[in-house]
Amino acid sequence: MSTALDLKSVLAEKIPAEQDSLKKLKKEHGTKVLGDVTVNMCIGGMRGICGILWETSLLDAEEGIRFRGHSIPELQKKLPTVVKGGEPLPEGLLWLLLTGDIPTDAQVAALSGELKSRSKMPAHILKVLEAMPEGTHPMTQFSQAVMSLQTESKFTTAYQQGLHKSKYWEPYFEDALNLIAKLPEIAAMIYRKDFKGGDYIPVDGDLDWAGNLAHMMGYSSTEAKELMRLYQTIHSDHEGGNVSAHATHLVGSALSDPYLSFSAGLNGLAGPLHGLANQEVLRWIKGVQAELGANPSKSQLTDFVWATLKSGKVVPGYGHAVLRKTDPRYTCQREFALKYLSDDPLFKLVSDLYEVVPDILNQLGKVQNPWPNVDAHSGVLLQYYGIKEESFYTVLFGVSRALGVLSQGVWSRALGLAIERPKSITMEALKAKVA
Repeated sequence: MSTALDLKSVLAEKIPAEQDSLKKLKKEHGTKVLGDVTVNMCIGGMRGICGILWETSLLDAEEGIRFRGHSIPELQKKLPTVVKGGEPLPEGLLWLLLTGDIPTDAQVAALSGELKSRSKMPAHILKVLEAMPEGTHPMTQFSQAVMSLQTESKFTTAYQQGLHKSKYWEPYFEDALNLIAKLPEIAAMIYRKDFKGGDYIPVDGDLDWAGNLAHMMGYSSTEAKELMRLYQTIHSDHEGGNVSAHATHLVGSALSDPYLSFSAGLNGLAGPLHGLANQEVLRWIKGVQAELGANPSKSQLTDFVWATLKSGKVVPGYGHAVLRKTDPRYTCQREFALKYLSDDPLFKLVSDLYEVVPDILNQLGKVQNPWPNVDAHSGVLLQYYGIKEESFYTVLFGVSRALGVLSQGVWSRALGLAIERPKSITMEALKAKVA
């Protein structure tokens, strides 16, 4: 493992070996079959089809996400922190996602400093945000701000100047880090403009990437900054098949620059079946409290859950397309809550639901995964620390997701991955094929 402090040079050392490995894999095994495709897969959102090369993370149905082979509990122990025994710094995860190596404290400090040096915001970004109509959703603003940064793209300039494809990763890397560096301030601008009367808070040069996000939003307690570090770490990547990751990857495969491709990912994240799910969870929980009171009994909760299901609705925050056990991202948030807010009524309600809902879903006999996912908990933590504006939550998700999808984007360009072009089929052709 390299001890160099410059991330780009460490990455440059690793790329040739990975390029050779992919060439060998393609030459020796390019015609091997990975699996069958059923009609249900075709019409069911392509679930279970293995068709994307994604280096930064892998999701196991039983144990959850692994970032470059490391589980979340492992990373909480291995990655550098600000607070001793506290939450990992997202800069450490970014180093890991890009290089595959657990970074040293010095490497994380160097990367944190580099992100600060890249964070200066062009003046036109705030003008774009303030020109948008009142009431524009925070995610719409976020996507527009990212698109507006595209004027800064080094990849687009280099491509237009005829850069050789073997070097595509270099300006892509520059764009990726420049964009990641600016996202906390963009998010904070949107938050302060929409919810705090446009009273913007400047960057604190002494804080880390996620700590600064909390600070610029107006939440500077040690616990609030620790929550933001945890939140930004665990939402960063979840394989390449989810909507935001796949959209970023798909658009990037056309050699669109990181600003264009990440904006596409944000637009996917804004959908109610993806990044807006945490809002749905919180609204449902508040609906429970509105009907049953602040501290309902487990018997009352059982009746309420059954009533929800019998009315044709789902219990938001439970189940996952891949996972078949409790999401480890839920578990680490629960551990955070037990440490810092164990007596909070909303957390107690979430804990009681954790004991009630899975048994009920199992009794239905139709649910493959009755366990809670990441969205079942995140809103409760944000509410506790005063971030009560639910429509903003997906922006925080989006800031985090940049770490994973843009790291993969760098590797996609380094490995020369092809433009995506899967085959589609009409219903009539499908009927004829299976008749």
